[in-house]
Amino acid sequence: YTLIIQAADQEGYGLTNTATAIIKVTDANDNPPVFNPTSYEESVDENEVGVLVARLHVTDQDLPASPAWKAVYRIQSGDPQGNFEITTDPKTNDGLLKTAKGLDYERQKRYTLVVSVENEVSFTVDLNPATATVLVLVRDVNEAPIFVPPVKHVDVMEDVPVGYQVTSYTAQDPDKDQRQKITYRMGSDPAGWLAIDPENGIITAAQPLDRESAHAINSTYKAIVLAVDNGSPQDATGTGTLLLMLQDVNDNGPVPEPRSFDICNRQPEEQTLNIIDKDLPPNTHPFKAELMHGSSSNWTAWVSPPDLVKLKMKKELEPGEYSIFLKLLDAQGKEQITPVRALVCSCEGSAKNCERRAFISGGMGVPAILGILGGILALLILLLLLLLFVRRRKVVKEPLLPPEDDMRDNVYHYDEEGGGEEDQDYDLSQLHRGLDARPEVIRNDVAPPLMAAPQYRPRPANADEIGNFIDENLKAADTDPTAPPYDSLLVFDYEGSGSEATSLSSLNSSASDGDQDYDYLNDWGGRFRKLAELYGGGEEDD
Repeated sequence: YTLIIQAADQEGYGLTNTATAIIKVTDANDNPPVFNPTSYEESVDENEVGVLVARLHVTDQDLPASPAWKAVYRIQSGDPQGNFEITTDPKTNDGLLKTAKGLDYERQKRYTLVVSVENEVSFTVDLNPATATVLVLVRDVNEAPIFVPPVKHVDVMEDVPVGYQVTSYTAQDPDKDQRQKITYRMGSDPAGWLAIDPENGIITAAQPLDRESAHAINSTYKAIVLAVDNGSPQDATGTGTLLLMLQDVNDNGPVPEPRSFDICNRQPEEQTLNIIDKDLPPNTHPFKAELMHGSSSNWTAWVSPPDLVKLKMKKELEPGEYSIFLKLLDAQGKEQITPVRALVCSCEGSAKNCERRAFISGGMGVPAILGILGGILALLILLLLLLLFVRRRKVVKEPLLPPEDDMRDNVYHYDEEGGGEEDQDYDLSQLHRGLDARPEVIRNDVAPPLMAAPQYRPRPANADEIGNFIDENLKAADTDPTAPPYDSLLVFDYEGSGSEATSLSSLNSSASDGDQDYDYLNDWGGRFRKLAELYGGGEEDD
């Protein structure tokens, strides 16, 4: 409001003056916020957290955005467990009702909430805050089965046989109204030790358990079990954790570490080895040590409590590599024989500066081995040279006859190319091979002779004896009854009758050779003169 104020003296009849007064009226919280509407009905899925259930709208006649206009909501009743929360939208001044926890349909299906609203500042007059009613309906959804307990501890001996029932681990389906079926399977089984019955959740040992395995941490083996229902619209899976507390059994014998050492053969030092036993007390110390397989003839062994074993050389040994068969026993008598490698060097005292040399069992050194290998190599080279020499002698062929002494009619010697035909060349290799190398021919028309086959003389190395070689082998061939060809009838198998072709006998019955005229052969030239003489009807001279 803008006011002009006048002041006058002498009771209003004297001098006057004016001034302007501006009055600003501030809003007081004299109008309460009112719900519009005053009742709501909403639905929400179970197990949903932070989801918006309803938006509550209010009106306030006070100055917008002023403390007298800004609304503050509270849930007055209907939520004793704090499953819901309500906040103010700073832009619209609406109330936002959300779930603070996951609702459980099986526990409570509906909630009736009474929500009140006030302003940030108190009312200037005596006013009652407005209220609204919100009905929340919980929708049922398919929930995953729940294992009871979520984490299960089971004590089991590590030596149980395969098929042993370790435990039974089952889950419950919270969806009781749906009557779903639950099946079980292993979700995580790093070592593959366990198997579960899909129907009843009974867990058995699929493989031998081992407390000393890398999969068992602090003697505890962790596995995850899954429970799957057949709900709709899709299956739901619950998980449970199974912790197997593996109880130790005496299944590991003690072993020495390290398993090799270097030692001098003169004034040697005692060798100290650690005793390693993967089992737990009382399956460990006190330990005992013994030497096996004749090792006690050169060495002595004893235990230094609680977990050390010492070895000492009895006498000076030749340099080389030795195996010490050390047997260690634990408190329960579990034994383990371990070969320990000892490299004996030619030195005195400590073996730290011992020159490492290669040895084999029995003390044979590198020079001896190299000598043996060299001898074998020399023998192989000698055999190779002998084979090459024999092969070369076989390749070299001596001529059967000197070229100037070759007097056969059908063999011609030419000093230039193009002399003679190939069909006139005689294969001299037949003489080199001998008649024993001829192909085998079997006669079936006569009985085989009882007399022994003649022996053919091999080709002589000296060329001067080649004449005798030919004469002797020629006589042997003439008297050989088995040599081909045969001047006798050959027996052939009967091929049968019924051939579609005509008989060949008609060729001979039609006419005799005497009835034929072969004079026309004389007209064919010189190449057919011999044939014309044979069939010309002339008689050959005796």
